[in-house]
Amino acid sequence: MDKNTEIKFVGQPIFKQILNLVNKVNISSIIKANDSDRYYKAFKTRTHLISMLFGILSRCDSMTETCEGLRAMGGKLNHLGLEKAPAKSTASDGLRNRDNQFFEDLYFSLVDKYKSFLSDSRTYGLTFKEVLLIDSTTIRLFSDILKGVGRNPKGDGKKKGGLKVHMLIDAVQSVGRFVKITAAKVHDKNFLKSLELISHSMIVFDKAYNYYHQFALWTNQQVYFVTRLKKNAVYEVIEVTRKHYRKKGQAKVLSDEVIELTYHPEDENGKRQSKVFKKNPFAESMLPR
Repeated sequence: MDKNTEIKFVGQPIFKQILNLVNKVNISSIIKANDSDRYYKAFKTRTHLISMLFGILSRCDSMTETCEGLRAMGGKLNHLGLEKAPAKSTASDGLRNRDNQFFEDLYFSLVDKYKSFLSDSRTYGLTFKEVLLIDSTTIRLFSDILKGVGRNPKGDGKKKGGLKVHMLIDAVQSVGRFVKITAAKVHDKNFLKSLELISHSMIVFDKAYNYYHQFALWTNQQVYFVTRLKKNAVYEVIEVTRKHYRKKGQAKVLSDEVIELTYHPEDENGKRQSKVFKKNPFAESMLPR
């Protein structure tokens, strides 16, 4: 009796569906452009990608868990395009030595591929070319890996080490545009130096990123920003464009002012010129808490 070839098996694991979406872009050309398979015989770039995606979706905390989890899948690996699970030592070497440029190019290729499916309703009525958000998170580590932040606590005299992950997010598409990892002790404002923004874009961040010299550069480049001033900030009010009084049950802008700040400019090496002062005007809106 002949087999019924019209029967179609529907339904695939979520991980397989994700890989199908990733495979919509030409991964082979990205691998070739970055020459990321060079010097690797067993742990190819595609195997590296699948292993890391498996580890993330399975919430693995180490390469040991990732490799053991793949090994536990046994004969099901062929559905993922793998012949066998990678060895932990091989995967760890690839994780340390393979250039991350391939993964960056793949990420932005996927964003470009699926950007038409991403939300764009928040751009309605806006006159800015881009709306970007900045925030960071701190990951605690041992003090002998990266230098800690803050004073030495009383007691054992030790302080916790850690790293800080800064991310620039596109508020329209809700995807990351730029990520930088620093030691936790590095001040947040240094992240702003790494950004390349276009004119008439809007960027939003909290007061931990207050950096008056960078504010002056953005003002000259017509890059707009929204943040909160520190309580001890010294400024001069140039013009009051709008002023309201607080009313119970109503949220409104209390005051819209053009203010001027005095700051210390920096040279090309980032060294502060303490004997030189300049002024930087920008608008300030005071909202009720």
